[in-house]
Amino acid sequence: MNVVIYCFCTWTLLVLFLWSVWQALREGISQITRLHKIPCSDCEFFTNDYRLKCTVRPFSACTEEAIGCSDFEPRTSSCNACQQRCSKF
Repeated sequence: MNVVIYCFCTWTLLVLFLWSVWQALREGISQITRLHKIPCSDCEFFTNDYRLKCTVRPFSACTEEAIGCSDFEPRTSSCNACQQRCSKF
């Protein structure tokens, strides 16, 4: 009788452990896919500087709030600021 209870408890713990690992993987994958939707690194206003990440919306840069940002401008081959600065010379 004790062996049956021991086996039942062991299998129950194993199943619960595997289920919790599966849940953690699912939540991790959904979090990663949500974070990959942040467009900041492809934006013209992204500075890639930890002190000021975005010149337009610095408080929401590189966060989930930046998904669907209305000020998003796709990065060009050479930045617009550099083109404007060079045209003045």
